[in-house]
Amino acid sequence: MSPFCLGGNVFGWTADKEQSFAVLDAYVGAGGNFIDTSDSYMNYFTEQGNVPGQSETIIGEWLAARGNRDDVVVATKVGDHPDYLGLAPATIKAAADESLKRLGSDHIDLYYTHFDRDEAIPVDDIIGALDGLVTAGKVRAIAASNISPERLAASLEFSDREGLARYVALQPQYNLVSRDTYEGARRDIVQREGLACVPYFALASGFLTGKYRPGKTLENVRNMPGLAGGYADTERGVRVLAAVEQVAQARGIEMATVAMAWLAQQPTVVAPIASARTVDQLPALVAMDDVHLSDAELQLLDAASS
Repeated sequence: MSPFCLGGNVFGWTADKEQSFAVLDAYVGAGGNFIDTSDSYMNYFTEQGNVPGQSETIIGEWLAARGNRDDVVVATKVGDHPDYLGLAPATIKAAADESLKRLGSDHIDLYYTHFDRDEAIPVDDIIGALDGLVTAGKVRAIAASNISPERLAASLEFSDREGLARYVALQPQYNLVSRDTYEGARRDIVQREGLACVPYFALASGFLTGKYRPGKTLENVRNMPGLAGGYADTERGVRVLAAVEQVAQARGIEMATVAMAWLAQQPTVVAPIASARTVDQLPALVAMDDVHLSDAELQLLDAASS
């Protein structure tokens, strides 16, 4: 799979169908083959006319138009669509069928549990439902996102004990200004159990590109509470941006490339996820694969983000 995973959360939200097709074409044209989406994208801003599942629908229409389904690894998620909330077995099965319809595909390559909000649902039931999808050929591999270390470990233990489908990846929030969301118990489990880390918010919702600065106001739909995280107004955020900018200027590359390269060189990380609303935003992300940060650069970024 590609070392940079293209996030599909903007498709049908800040990127319409035409823009989304252009981004997808450019990504594949640059050698990419790993696309991440969810059945809920973009459920969070429905007051702007967003329809949950639009991202899957656009990706499905693009796959059909290009005839390249077998050339692309498609990851999607279950548990956050307003009509299919949670991870009850019946919900997982019904939501998977709806995702397959929107994607226009007979299988999902990588199927994540999006949020493990209701810990009253036994991991046995969740894994059992996911295993059923794998057995039926509807899902190739399963993974988890937004899950506690304890539930992740219990899920893996149950899969091993019962000989059922096993999580192969974890998708945590992880970037230079959000390290404790992964480093620690989650990363220890991923490393010990041989899982892959596919982190989301690799650019901290755009903060690490340098477009969010102290006191700067952006007229952009994505500049909303909870996305940029208010990093620009924190001492740590300012410190991280300065370090990223220092490395970027010394190398003559974009700040986004530096942030993605740092993430790609962290233990267990196989493919950071970042989205692009326009084709012009893609080169800085794709360039990540051509940049290997030195020990000195890594130490500078580590110190700033600690």
